[in-house]
Amino acid sequence: MHLDLGATAKALAADRAARRIHAALGCGVLVNLGGDLSAQGPTPAGGWQVALGDDHADARSDTTVALSRSLGLASSGTTRRRWRRGGRTVHHIVDPRTGDVAQTRWRTVTVAAKSTVDANTASTAAIVLGAEAPAWLANRRLPARLVGVGGDVVTTTGWPAT
Repeated sequence: MHLDLGATAKALAADRAARRIHAALGCGVLVNLGGDLSAQGPTPAGGWQVALGDDHADARSDTTVALSRSLGLASSGTTRRRWRRGGRTVHHIVDPRTGDVAQTRWRTVTVAAKSTVDANTASTAAIVLGAEAPAWLANRRLPARLVGVGGDVVTTTGWPAT
């Protein structure tokens, strides 16, 4: 068995770095480690402007969100790290219930939470949960933006309308 804690470690590092920088400098700070963001302290007027997209290798943004308080923001997706195996396309997110790749209802899920670790965990869980994800996120009061494989966009309560 192999256990990859890379995503969780990256999110934790973003949280720790943002807290330490804020404590040392006393100013607002936004730390971005490969798309896992942690905001601490006061924000600039209009908030930290963060562009979101489905493909981290593509500079085009689908939307922009303003982070106006201390929180974590993370995205999980299935558009990258894909390959063919046994005649089918698979990706890197595994459903622990089946041991197989998660069914792909969502191509990207972005979640805001109290910490980047929480946001990262919830965004990956949402990919695994598929169609159940919006209700699961809403029950946990986690603002989220889910982009379906066909491009449809679903948001949960608390996600900005624009």
